[in-house]
Amino acid sequence: MANSKRDLFLKRRLRVRNKLRKVNAGRVRLSVHRSNKNISVQLIDDVAGTTLASASTLEKELGVVGKNNIEAATKVGTAIAERAKKAGVEEAYFDRGGFLFHGKVKAVADAAREGGLKI
Repeated sequence: MANSKRDLFLKRRLRVRNKLRKVNAGRVRLSVHRSNKNISVQLIDDVAGTTLASASTLEKELGVVGKNNIEAATKVGTAIAERAKKAGVEEAYFDRGGFLFHGKVKAVADAAREGGLKI
């Protein structure tokens, strides 16, 4: 039985998120989305159902509009760490979704950790 890449991605995303919800109840979630052209990150409070802060390569002030490489991911990670401090968030858990933890996704996490966010 052959599964499509999309089906495998969706199964992996559900598996990751369900495990994280059990372990990190009550904490803020740092969610990453990566497309072919952009990368975006959100700090989400699941209890209140609100987004506290976000950063993306679509923002002109980051200077990496339309780029999706490790350099751009690093800038997005540092930006989300700064915005998290402004929002009063010191700790979050990293939700990689269905994406593998390497390359651009890892660069976002490492830059957020260096910026002072505890992941």
